[in-house]
Amino acid sequence: MRVTQPIALFSIALGILALAAASPLHAQDDPASPTEEGQTAGTGYDFGMDLGIGVQSYRNPDYDPVENPDVPKYIAYQSLRMTPELRIGQLGVGLDVTLNYTFTGGEDGDEFRVREKDWVPDDDTSFPELYLPKIRYVSWAQKGEPLYVRLGTLDRATLGNAFIVGGYTNTQHLPERRIFGGVLDVDGRLVGFPYVGIETVAANLTAWDVVAGRAYVRPFADFDLPIVPNIQFGATAAADFDPYYFEKRNEDSSFYQGEGLDNDEQVSIAGADIRAPLLNTSVVSLTGFGDVVRQKSGLGGMTGFGGQLIGFIDYGFQLRFVGDNFIPQYFDRSYDLYRHRRYQVYSGEAELPGYVGWLANAGVSFLDRQFVFNAEMQGPIGGPEDNGIDEDAAAARDLARNPALTMNLTMGEGLLGGFSVEGHYEKRNIKELEDLVSPEHAVIGGRVSYRTGPARVSLVYDLRYDPTAPGDDQWRVSSGLESSISLF
Repeated sequence: MRVTQPIALFSIALGILALAAASPLHAQDDPASPTEEGQTAGTGYDFGMDLGIGVQSYRNPDYDPVENPDVPKYIAYQSLRMTPELRIGQLGVGLDVTLNYTFTGGEDGDEFRVREKDWVPDDDTSFPELYLPKIRYVSWAQKGEPLYVRLGTLDRATLGNAFIVGGYTNTQHLPERRIFGGVLDVDGRLVGFPYVGIETVAANLTAWDVVAGRAYVRPFADFDLPIVPNIQFGATAAADFDPYYFEKRNEDSSFYQGEGLDNDEQVSIAGADIRAPLLNTSVVSLTGFGDVVRQKSGLGGMTGFGGQLIGFIDYGFQLRFVGDNFIPQYFDRSYDLYRHRRYQVYSGEAELPGYVGWLANAGVSFLDRQFVFNAEMQGPIGGPEDNGIDEDAAAARDLARNPALTMNLTMGEGLLGGFSVEGHYEKRNIKELEDLVSPEHAVIGGRVSYRTGPARVSLVYDLRYDPTAPGDDQWRVSSGLESSISLF
């Protein structure tokens, strides 16, 4: 499947998400409660395996918009995929073994060829970096339980109030590069000591580049009161020991510098926070929170509140006080796409004057979370200042400061027959209303599936704007059609 019109495909994919969100809902008698991948509710033993065939498009390494403009930008590979999963009690294990191949390889275009980058280590990808991610996940329990472990693919990893690590995912370079990360949370309640706990995140356990941890205390845990025992005081430390990790592995990047980039650049962030539940009834819940964080020479703070209304409406609001060269929620969902831009602001290369900002989020979830939709928007109070920096530095500053919108949608099987939908949309650097539907600085992904009996067919689409790519080659589009059958 060759993709040459990212703007048109962007519009189609956004339309699919909009139609899915507007579709009428049909309740079922016994809806299955969707849980995190590999964390099926309940106990006991379960084994299953899907066998899938499909088509997946990958960027052609020989394509160059200047020197080789006639070479196809994308190569379509047939794919054969096996995804076995095992669950024993709260332990879940899932593998992902995919063979991408084509019958049109070689100089004559009639040879069978396997995509070597999936199986052969090279100068940019070591053996552990290539083979460990074929373990899709290993998990124990669910987020919020006294002991929670997640290894492999990470989706929306968050520490504390999310002012430092908020919604981080290590899947932004799929399908070309799968990352094997880890999350470990341990609460003192596990051993009957509810006064302390820790949360940790490692983006890539084969490189140890982005790591973060939060320790917290509940000094009033033994108070016999409705709310006071759950008050938390926390401290977070986070670091990126290789901000140019992906640029070093991408010679097409405009940041690539011959032999590689300086390994001395590092990011170090530390902060303190508080969480205090203020109200908890069947009609409304309300939690207040706040953070104070240091990023190199920049200082920032936040205060806010959030909770749930009538059991299915989520809400939240933050008021942010941002110092010079400070980026709130430094490690967010799209961090792996904008590492270099964040580092330009962090290091002071791109001067970002201090400002007062805001964040608001809202969402709904019902039918035992068979339908979940949430949206979050953030930005400054007032417009950006032009402080005379060069164009490249100004781009980094605008990305860090200008409004951004994130939306997520999940619709489980049963609401529309055998259909299910997963989608996300993120748009950064919003300056005007029409920017909301522009693919520039956008990350959009969607999966629409239909299941009948053991068979399932899925349409998959992902578009990412790559600010490091040269010229007009900044859209990374991958799409595919998958069909699978559950063997067990």
